Amino acid sequence: MLAIFHKAFAHPPQELNSPASSRVSRKPKTPEETLREFLSSHPYNNFSMSFANAAVLAYARPERSYSIHQRLFCGFDDIYCLFLGSLNNLCTLIRQYGLSKNTNEATFVIEAYRTLRDRGPYPADQVVKDLEGSFAFVIYDSKAGTVFAALGSDGGVKLYWGIAADGSVVISDELEVIKGSCAKSFAPFPTGFMFHSEGGLMSFEHPMNKVKAMPRVDSEGVMCGANFKVDAYSRIHSMPRVGSETNWMTWDSN
Repeated sequence: MLAIFHKAFAHPPQELNSPASSRVSRKPKTPEETLREFLSSHPYNNFSMSFANAAVLAYARPERSYSIHQRLFCGFDDIYCLFLGSLNNLCTLIRQYGLSKNTNEATFVIEAYRTLRDRGPYPADQVVKDLEGSFAFVIYDSKAGTVFAALGSDGGVKLYWGIAADGSVVISDELEVIKGSCAKSFAPFPTGFMFHSEGGLMSFEHPMNKVKAMPRVDSEGVMCGANFKVDAYSRIHSMPRVGSETNWMTWDSN
């Protein structure tokens, strides 16, 4: 899967952007180049949607009939979701939210997001923490112009993100796609974390702790986009909710 968001709609940590990207031989690519290469590498069963200059979502079904992780794409009410993996407690969540029995993971995630956005009584971290299984998802709310992404804590699914040539944020489960698009300005998306375009990056397992950027150097000795982890010794003072203006990122790069 592939998601690209214009820098005006997603505000990733600055430590994800490596100055080395402008100095290496393989430069970052534009969103158009990245999308074109992604679709050409998956010539069959691919699908993409563009939202003017704001966002691009692309999806490719597995070429084999069997796959370790399912890939889903759905959208309704101007909300779109790319989902990878599975939820072990989906049936329980469906009953909890009062949804139909044929609801799949991507549809459920959209419903959970809508609840958070419109009338959520719970912090976003608690809703994501209730998801059990190996999963990653990216949501784009085209009406609100917001991005919401998360990666499960068990490490069963991989997700990567980086910065394209024009400053857009690129998210994909395919490492080579991210490397080709972002040069050195990329990193693994941290497990057990979620990202919201208004609030930033936070751990849904340790929501009261600040996030720390850790410098990352590749095998060539070049500085890349930073890794991010929970700072066990620093805490925040209040819990944000999806749709609020509160920024839940407080950086400590020491």
